[in-house]
Amino acid sequence: MHARPRAHHDAPEPTIATTHSPGPLLQSTRPPRTPEVPTPARSGRTPAAVVLVPVALALVLGLWGIRRGGSMWRDEAVTCDIAQRTLPDLWATLGHADAVHGLYYLLLHGLFRASAVFGGADPLLVLRLPSLLATVAATGTLALLGHRLAGPRAGLLSGVVFALLPPVQRYAQEGRSYALVCALVVWASYLLVRAIHTRTGRAWLAYGAVASGACLLHEFAVLALAAHLVALPASARRAGVRAMAAVCVCLAPLVVLSMRQSDQVAWIGGVGAGALVGFAGVTVLGVACAALLGRTRLTALALPLLVLPPLLLLLLSLVKPLYVDRYVLYAHAGTALLVGAALDRLLRAGGRIRTVAVLAAGVAVLSLLPMTLDLRTPHSRTDDVAAVADAVRSAASGADGVLFMPSRRRVWSLPDPAPFHGLRDLALDRTPSASHTLYGTEVSPSVIRARMLASPRIVALRDPAGQPVDRTAQEDVKRRVLARYFVACHTRRVQGARVSVYARPGRC
Repeated sequence: MHARPRAHHDAPEPTIATTHSPGPLLQSTRPPRTPEVPTPARSGRTPAAVVLVPVALALVLGLWGIRRGGSMWRDEAVTCDIAQRTLPDLWATLGHADAVHGLYYLLLHGLFRASAVFGGADPLLVLRLPSLLATVAATGTLALLGHRLAGPRAGLLSGVVFALLPPVQRYAQEGRSYALVCALVVWASYLLVRAIHTRTGRAWLAYGAVASGACLLHEFAVLALAAHLVALPASARRAGVRAMAAVCVCLAPLVVLSMRQSDQVAWIGGVGAGALVGFAGVTVLGVACAALLGRTRLTALALPLLVLPPLLLLLLSLVKPLYVDRYVLYAHAGTALLVGAALDRLLRAGGRIRTVAVLAAGVAVLSLLPMTLDLRTPHSRTDDVAAVADAVRSAASGADGVLFMPSRRRVWSLPDPAPFHGLRDLALDRTPSASHTLYGTEVSPSVIRARMLASPRIVALRDPAGQPVDRTAQEDVKRRVLARYFVACHTRRVQGARVSVYARPGRC
């Protein structure tokens, strides 16, 4: 088999190690079995449509319904509250809680301040704008990466697939860090390929800087380095390992601090069957696409990026439950690269294969439409802070106290405290801002009991029925006093919450 021709001005380029090489870090010396896969000339320009079409699609999907009817879920409420604290308060809070999101909160703090200077804007748009822009950037960068590894059409299709993936669409419209982390991991992957090609210290420095930024935004981005490590050819292994070691050194202080705050992830339960089925399904799809493509530079990077980060997080969860799919959102970049390149391969086959591929792609897009529509509604998230506030506003008449059960649901009151005016927080000791915590601190169980008994009518905010209850002393006393001395007058169920009014017997 003859080697593919190169442009006369192109220097020989080390290829990324293939998944079928003799060892995971060894570069295969055998030529690819599919020589028809194009290797784009590095000196050529990327066709504008390769980037612009996916970017435009990501932008349209991100802007479509970005306000979700004015709703906000509890994690976004935390972002909104912490990001708008003063810098000293924000810094003090990170010493106690949520250090893993500290850099993201600082970025949002600056954005909220800038918005206020220029006359203010819709807080929901300000909150979600970074995620939208990050998703657009990630889509464009992924298209460039696909073009570099497998040709222009593969790049375009990879970007389109990425923009259409439901998890990508979801986190493009959330005020959390995951879309930004994903964008930086995709960028770092592109810089990795470039560094392997150029072999310059500057290229490796750029890769290390961007990878460090991703890890500092969320420490589980470090799992992407495992995929990058597997993709390194022998000729780039030493430089790549040095760059990755530097990233880990930069991340170490954050890891030490976040380990001291590990109680914050105590809510994460064991890995459910749904998570395992989802991971298995995406993995099977990725492996099938890789089998179709054969040993290529794209599969050598994309398949580890798809499989290794979630797999490693699942394995870590055997020791301590940590698996949440959004923590490794960036793994979907591997999915998009593999599916996009596989579609490109099928389209080039022509005849019935091309027809079937086009029909299958159309059916897949149509099948995603119901989920795409649902993601733009308030019911698509765990809860709806705005709906809770409306329910409290209706229930507050005649009540003089409020209880959050558990205490972390106090976050429902932070974005819009107006409905809670006139209601005494019967368990509160210090507010979230004053205590430099996420949800505030509570008084002792005996004080909670005395305050409850002095209140004839109480509004209780609880999780939906069937959810696990906290077994702390404060939560136990709340439940016992309500059950023994109060009767439930009525309950309003909203997305992710129950708002109940309790009164002394005969006073409903």
